Amino acid sequence: MAILALNAGSSSLKFALYDSGEGEVTPVLRGAAEGIGEITGSFRFRRADGTGLSEAIPGATDHRAALQRALSACKQAGDFEVEGIGHRVVHGGTEFSGPVVIDGSVLKELKRLIPFAPLHQPAQVALIEAVAAEYPSTPQVACFDTAIHHTLPEVAARFPLPRWLWDEGVRRYGFHGLSYEFVLSTDAEFRRGETVIAHLGHGASITAFREGVSVETTMGFTPTGGLMMGTRCGDLDPGVVLYLLREHGCSVEDLDRIVNAESGLAGVSGRTSDLKQLLDRPQDKDAALAVGMFCYQAAQRIGGLAAVLNGIDRLVFTGGIGERSAAIRRTICERLGFLGLTLDPSRNEAGDPVICAEASRCRVHVVQTDEERVIARHTENAMGTRADVRSGE
Repeated sequence: MAILALNAGSSSLKFALYDSGEGEVTPVLRGAAEGIGEITGSFRFRRADGTGLSEAIPGATDHRAALQRALSACKQAGDFEVEGIGHRVVHGGTEFSGPVVIDGSVLKELKRLIPFAPLHQPAQVALIEAVAAEYPSTPQVACFDTAIHHTLPEVAARFPLPRWLWDEGVRRYGFHGLSYEFVLSTDAEFRRGETVIAHLGHGASITAFREGVSVETTMGFTPTGGLMMGTRCGDLDPGVVLYLLREHGCSVEDLDRIVNAESGLAGVSGRTSDLKQLLDRPQDKDAALAVGMFCYQAAQRIGGLAAVLNGIDRLVFTGGIGERSAAIRRTICERLGFLGLTLDPSRNEAGDPVICAEASRCRVHVVQTDEERVIARHTENAMGTRADVRSGE
């Protein structure tokens, strides 16, 4: 028996197959389709034994086509029967504070939330419908990036806007919850005292946890807010949007393109959203400025979260950039000495699990995140709960 975890982006699909035997779910295979709907793309997977496939291919026409490739790869992994399929769903609104088995009413609510996350939610809803067509009798479970942040106090969750917008659901939700859940699960110490976790990748956010509970986070109503990211601007003076509307006659589509696809590292550098490429061009002033702004904003937000927590016991880096870039970690931490934080240069360069000096009052960690494993865990638990309810236990 196996559980399939699906993590859909706007033009990508990550997938992982897990053996759901006794105890912890065990990975069997994981892979990804990139460039969905584009002229070029790639498809790769790797089994637990290290064998697999990586190839450049014309991008799958849609998520259903990508799903078919993923299912074909899973069938090659062994004689497994998929007993449940879990999905990362970016936005759960105010309705969903934990994983749920998907039925007609849940799917209807997910569609209603599309305007809250138009970059991600449509692809995830489409994938759920594609799976239902392929496996109509297999349970599907929605696992929400927003769920972990339902604990935000109103003072953190409210925008300073009229009450009717709050009542309509316009508030700060926070995202990257599945990644944060995984990090918190890796070490009991992370769930004690005050911990700040920095999920730094193409999308980036940072969250403050008190005793394992989210109390403040950088992203807001949508994943566009917070830090500058690969192509997203992050937080922006609303007056800039009004300026673009009045002086440039921008449409909604124009604004969407500017703030989500043409800003961030790509917009400032004028070149690329790939941080590694920008770091490789130290003589390029625009590339250096983009990197500098990213690190400046991250340090600024960590400092602000430390104020919310009245000091922090530990800082954890995760996400593609946070896990792999020693230079970014070093540059961010250079501004955080006031927290009693001191890096060990050799540990940081090696990407060790603990990268601070022994004398550092604030401990600094690096954790490789695994959202798909969290999806598999939630799916197994949600299915078990449903089975218990049906049996009357």
